[in-house]
Amino acid sequence: MGYLVRRLLQTLPTIAAILVVTFVMVQLAPGDAVDALAGGGGDEAYYDYLRSYLQLDRPLLEQFFSYAGHLLRGDLGISFVQGGRPVAELIGERMPATLLLIGTALLIAGAGGLVLGSLAARRPFGPFDMGISTTALIGYSLPAFWLAQLALIALAFRAGLFPIQGMTEARADYSGLAHYLDVGRHLVLPALVLATSDLALLTRVTRAGLIQELDRDYVRTAKGLGLREREVVVRHALPNALLPVVTVIGNRVGLLFTVTVIVETVFGWPGLGTLLLQAAQTRDRPLLLGMVLVVAAFVALANLVTDMVYGWIDPRIRYD
Repeated sequence: MGYLVRRLLQTLPTIAAILVVTFVMVQLAPGDAVDALAGGGGDEAYYDYLRSYLQLDRPLLEQFFSYAGHLLRGDLGISFVQGGRPVAELIGERMPATLLLIGTALLIAGAGGLVLGSLAARRPFGPFDMGISTTALIGYSLPAFWLAQLALIALAFRAGLFPIQGMTEARADYSGLAHYLDVGRHLVLPALVLATSDLALLTRVTRAGLIQELDRDYVRTAKGLGLREREVVVRHALPNALLPVVTVIGNRVGLLFTVTVIVETVFGWPGLGTLLLQAAQTRDRPLLLGMVLVVAAFVALANLVTDMVYGWIDPRIRYD
């Protein structure tokens, strides 16, 4: 418990620094929410009124401390552009879609990486291993924005294998099991695109870790005792090779949120990524800051969970 408290206390300064940097960058960027609301070529008096109404004409430090004070009370503020709705409400509406997309991508990447990496490591430098390694290298090298558009054009537009955009069929009113199947059908393609880079990376990390473990003395002893190769790999070598895999997964959560912005935009997925892009384009400062805080909190939580999983995988690791 003491370790958890210390880690949470260490996270607070990091999130605070991210908040300050984001606040300053939004202020330094050209234009503000008034330009998005009123458009160009309008009456200057109306612009001044809007900036006064939104309190954008106050000194920068005063604006920051006002926002920080509301934040300490659990108030993320009101969106300037999204109809004056609370930021927490907007984020809460989009959160499930993004968590579903990222969770599915992590599941595909984690399970697929462990299976493919394990199969490749059993016969290192053989034809199957070389094929898996080469494919993984190519998959890791493909830019997400290019792969997303290619998949959309080839598999959705041309082949018609998947829906083109959205989370559900707009012209249908499914319910119950049909609704979940419809969501799953829309989820497959964006989740596969989002998982491609991590699947490739985890495959290579699993393969490298297993090759190293399979060359150790305890593996030779287990084989000498007559244990089957599959049992040696799954029960003995693989658990010892999991720590680097867990590290990679924990560190990739933040990057996944970044890539999600691209994937959600291409596939029209109604999640936090598209909301973040809209907030950045319209200089909607409360919404943008709220989104950054949520992502930072998730990354911090992912790192904390990673540390906890270390102790579960390897009982020798203890946190005092």
